[in-house]
Amino acid sequence: MGKKSDLNNLELGMVVGARWAGLSISQSAQLLGFSRTTISRVYKEWCEKGKTSSMRQSCGRKCLVDARGQRRMGRLIQADRRATLTEITTCYNRGMQQSICEGTTLRRMGNNSRRPHRVPLISTTNRKKRLQFARAHQNWTVEDWKNVAWSDESRVLLRHSDGRVRIWRKQNENMDPSCLVTTVQAGGGGGGVMVWGMFSWHTLGPLVPIGHRLNAKAYLSIVFDHVHPFMTTMYPSSDGYFQQDNTPCHKA
Repeated sequence: MGKKSDLNNLELGMVVGARWAGLSISQSAQLLGFSRTTISRVYKEWCEKGKTSSMRQSCGRKCLVDARGQRRMGRLIQADRRATLTEITTCYNRGMQQSICEGTTLRRMGNNSRRPHRVPLISTTNRKKRLQFARAHQNWTVEDWKNVAWSDESRVLLRHSDGRVRIWRKQNENMDPSCLVTTVQAGGGGGGVMVWGMFSWHTLGPLVPIGHRLNAKAYLSIVFDHVHPFMTTMYPSSDGYFQQDNTPCHKA
């Protein structure tokens, strides 16, 4: 089993799993019965290309899509990441002399159907403010950041609605803006528990349940009851920074 082409897909997965679990190349080779060269090569390909399939799968009928066709396919995917396999194939075959089968070319080009990453919805104004904040603090050291206590609110949903969405993307496109799904914070409706919390480099701060919508009055009460005691205890020399975002109630 010294050659990589001799490994089936299950064995390739076992190699990746062993290395991912923290085993060294020698330990993985001894455990699985493969050569150190095979272990090293398979894991390197997985790290660089996300490849966990046997080379034997690349044998067979030649791909019908040339370089120009692959660029066309890439533009179709980028134009609508959520399009179904049938929709992409149908759109590609429209006006083409030689049609293709569903899925074959997409996967050969490295595209797979994935769940998109969920990220907070950020307005243009907040994007600019975040960039300004990053530039203003780009020279801060780790020691500087140790003096910052962070805080925010979050809603924990008790009954989650899945609303599954799938997109087509390549291995290295997971954080591409077109491959993301934005989310917004839930309001004061039922089905969840709102909490406020804070933390610093040194320790976790209090986690405070909020039984109603957070307004300026309730927020000032949290600051008085929880923030001041935490900052006084953690930063007795008054060199700590309490960090919050620009939610209207925070500006109270």
